[in-house]
Amino acid sequence: MEATAVSKNVRVSPYKAQLVANEIRGYSLPEAIDVLKAMPMRASKLILKTLFSVGANAKYKNPDILEDSLYVKKICIDVGPMFKRFRPRARGRASRIRKRTSSIMIILSDEN
Repeated sequence: MEATAVSKNVRVSPYKAQLVANEIRGYSLPEAIDVLKAMPMRASKLILKTLFSVGANAKYKNPDILEDSLYVKKICIDVGPMFKRFRPRARGRASRIRKRTSSIMIILSDEN
C-alpha cells in the first residue's frame, strides 16, 4: 500500500530542500520524523509538514497499518514557479531577483 502527499509552491529553494530530502530517503516514518526535527534548516520544517500529511493519508487509507512499517519510498523536490523582482543598482540599472519555490512530493510504502 502506498500513500502520497504533495506540497506545491513552497517558498524554499529546490536546491536547499534537496539537501534535506537526501537525508531521509529510505528511512522509516518515525526515524525520518526524528531526523527532520533535529535538523536546523528551514526546509526541514516544510518537509516535515508534508511528511505528517502523507502519514495521515496512509492512516486514512488503511486504519490498521502501523507507522513503524511505513518507510519513505520516494521523495521528490521539483522546481516551482519563480517570483521575479527587481532591485535598483548603480548608475540607473536594475538587476533581477529570482525568488525560487519548490514542489515537494513524498510517497510512503509498507512493501519492501
